[in-house]
Amino acid sequence: MERNLRGVLVVSLGFLLLFTAYGGLQSLQSSLYSQEGLGVTALSTLYGGMLLSSLFLPPLLIKTLGCKGTIVLSMCCYVAFSLGNFYASWYTLVPTSILLGLGAAPLWSAQGTYLTILGNRRAEGTGQAGKDVVNQYFGIFFLIFQSSGVWGNLISSLVFGQTPTQGSGVLAVLLTAVFLEPIKDAQRESEEKRKAPPFWSTLLSTFKLLRDKRLRLLVLLPLYCGFEQAFLAGDYTRSYATCALGIQFVGYVMICFAAVNALCSLLYGKLSKFTGRAALFALGAVTHLSCIVALLLWRPHPSQLPVFFVLPALWGVADAVWQTQNNALFGVLFEKDKEAAFASYRLWEALGFVIAFGYSTFLCVSVKLYILLAVLSLAVAAYAAVECLESRKAARPLASTPLAEGETQTKM
Repeated sequence: MERNLRGVLVVSLGFLLLFTAYGGLQSLQSSLYSQEGLGVTALSTLYGGMLLSSLFLPPLLIKTLGCKGTIVLSMCCYVAFSLGNFYASWYTLVPTSILLGLGAAPLWSAQGTYLTILGNRRAEGTGQAGKDVVNQYFGIFFLIFQSSGVWGNLISSLVFGQTPTQGSGVLAVLLTAVFLEPIKDAQRESEEKRKAPPFWSTLLSTFKLLRDKRLRLLVLLPLYCGFEQAFLAGDYTRSYATCALGIQFVGYVMICFAAVNALCSLLYGKLSKFTGRAALFALGAVTHLSCIVALLLWRPHPSQLPVFFVLPALWGVADAVWQTQNNALFGVLFEKDKEAAFASYRLWEALGFVIAFGYSTFLCVSVKLYILLAVLSLAVAAYAAVECLESRKAARPLASTPLAEGETQTKM
């Protein structure tokens, strides 16, 4: 098997094993540990830890430990959370939730950085465009990763109230530690040899990258991802599926979402080479817009069983765009600052989750849908502005070519 593809598969399988266990645990926290609000507190501290971690840790850990070391260490934080659930109490769940939150941002930042480096390395060896290979690799990753939602929810649905097996988290750590090849960014190494960045510069690199106008515009995309995922997992399952069909259908609804999401992720990774990313972003925006309007108009009834599965399936069609294309976009546009870019991505996505969960209890569903509609519109408009900036940058060298006789240069 080709070396770079093998690295993609090892990372993907490691995440599949890790999140098959963790996904089921996360979805059952508020149900299993409802006494005195322990489950809700655990989830709140988890996302609080992730927000804090996103600000400082990913660039520092990746620079110190490398992508492989960061992934292995962060996976151990997830395993600690699983162990805390064996003896669930305030003294085990809250500390391990904080630990998991601190490990989540470095884990995802290292994963995005690793796949981007692999994609660029493969592109250099084959003469392909780097963005095309990076897109393919993210498509493969999310195909395998999103299937964890199928297995985790299937276990939770067949044996309701029981958490999925925890041994898969340990297997994920072992698989990654033994088989994942350490990788180095040749471009970054050459720059650091010329001038090694100081400690504080690395620590604050996530903040420094916000000086880039493109990143300030793009933060709305991960923010929207947090909003839309929180809505599906919390509000759709509770206000639509559970109310009309019963809680026993929730797992199967989420399986439908995860399965379609996984298949579309692979499809988009291959399609982007021919359609370009803008067309896929348009597909995601139109699909989610249609779903939001449908949910505003729909009055769910048990006799409409297929609709309860069609809507999450379409939600997965759009979410696959955000997952694959957003990650590839951040990796391609900020190639020299990949670690800080992916850390910023996770920061704003986590903030979206926190805000959505925060207003979940006191806003009605229709208001939440209007909020989704507004954030989606702003995010797409900001993304379009970034594409315009990039197209002008690409056309700039043409403007500097010598003028033909008789032509007059105008100031743009």
